[in-house]
Amino acid sequence: MDRFRFFLRDRVGKFSDPFDAVLGGAGVQVLLSPPRSPKANAFAECWVGSVRRGCTDRMLILNERHLRTVLDAHADHCNRHRPPSLSSNDLPRP
Repeated sequence: MDRFRFFLRDRVGKFSDPFDAVLGGAGVQVLLSPPRSPKANAFAECWVGSVRRGCTDRMLILNERHLRTVLDAHADHCNRHRPPSLSSNDLPRP
């Protein structure tokens, strides 16, 4: 956990105070999303869903190194090779 400095979470209650204490003991600062703002973490939730559907639901992750390799490849695919999502059927400008 030496690479993680922050853990962003919503206020749903899935994570308890002891969980926050464990993260705090590891040097990770827990950040809460603003109250009554369900879309505050929409980009992160979209990314997590993309990773689950495209990677972790389709393969067995062996260890942390393997997970990092898979995530790097997925991020590269999303950022460089996949066409952007468009609100209309128009082609993106070059």
